[in-house]
Amino acid sequence: MEKLIIEGNRPLKGEVEISGSKNAALPIMAATLLTDEPCIIRRVPKLRDTMTMLKLLRSLGKRAELSGHEVIVESKGSLRHVAEYQLVSTMRGSFCVLGPLLAKLHKARVSLPGGCVIGVRPVDLHLKGLHALGTKIEIENGYVVATAKNLRGTSVYLGGVFGSSVLATANVLMAATLAKGQTTIESAACEPEIENLCYFLQAMGAQIDGVGSHRLVVSGVKRLHGARFDIIPDRIEAGTYILLAAATRSDIRIKGAHYAHLWALVDKLDQMGIRVINQNNVIRLEHQWRLKPVGVTTHPYPGFPTDLQAQFMSLMTITPGVSIITERVYPDRFIHIAELHRMGADIRREGSNAIIQGVKVLHGAPVMASDLRASAGLVIAGLMAKGRTEIHRMYHLERGYENLDDKLMGLGAKVYREKE
Repeated sequence: MEKLIIEGNRPLKGEVEISGSKNAALPIMAATLLTDEPCIIRRVPKLRDTMTMLKLLRSLGKRAELSGHEVIVESKGSLRHVAEYQLVSTMRGSFCVLGPLLAKLHKARVSLPGGCVIGVRPVDLHLKGLHALGTKIEIENGYVVATAKNLRGTSVYLGGVFGSSVLATANVLMAATLAKGQTTIESAACEPEIENLCYFLQAMGAQIDGVGSHRLVVSGVKRLHGARFDIIPDRIEAGTYILLAAATRSDIRIKGAHYAHLWALVDKLDQMGIRVINQNNVIRLEHQWRLKPVGVTTHPYPGFPTDLQAQFMSLMTITPGVSIITERVYPDRFIHIAELHRMGADIRREGSNAIIQGVKVLHGAPVMASDLRASAGLVIAGLMAKGRTEIHRMYHLERGYENLDDKLMGLGAKVYREKE
């Protein structure tokens, strides 16, 4: 196991290229289970999570290889219907093989994904949607056992307590592509990653209307064919580098992001006095000397992303005045507060709210990464801080940020790894 060392409070400058979206790549890779024909997926980031999905596809009977940033998935015989605990437990996104397996084989046995440090994330909406399509579902020894003689189109509402579910939408959507008749998914997630999945399914021959909206209408087809497809840029990685530039007051050129996917972040930065400029597919920031405190509430897309909450909090720690974050997607997603305290941040939690009193400076300290996005927030804090920061359990970062060390060093940061 390794830790990441950051010597902070250094000027950063240069250009960083945004990788393909992890959260788009995972369900699209799972969707290749819907066809026997080859699929070629380009701009796939090299991450722990995408490697796990490749292993899962192989365990289910596919030939799946990554060359550069291109994944090729082919059939090499009959599919298996069992997704084992050893793989699904390491990455919640693995659960999205349930819908494709059920549609293709009419049966699936998929391990429940288990707990998560950012709070309870049940699978009830997944099961509700698949049950509405005519699936018999049982829970046996920690596995979802799903069977259906024939999936049939229906109308299903997928709104939950904290809004629409991205993975539940993906699972029901993929299953519906091969169901008999028409399926209407109300309160579907409309994140860019779901939109990208819809376009991939259409490239395979699926019939989907309402792409990009909260109402998806799927007309089932008898079979899907192979396709070539490009993954969208990772909006969370782009947002992380934008916040890194804002927090360190750096002139960084962020290349290749989809600016239209970042409006909620751009709006909040504008309120703080930071102007985000997009020109020729390159994003840069114009900083004011004194930042203004703001209130941020996380919501499903197009609201402010919960996956940028920790990174935004790091910026708030050195913003004069009182800022407030309200977490509406995962109300317990505040484990990083204790680690920011170790660096001198002044943060008080009250239920689903974090109240941040800006301080003049953070100081480097040993901190513990708890999840992927909290880890990114600690990296930003470490780059701002005076002195040396040690981020333990840095393997979390490798789940979602491609070549993070190299990209940061390319901007002039002093970062390196050491054995624990």
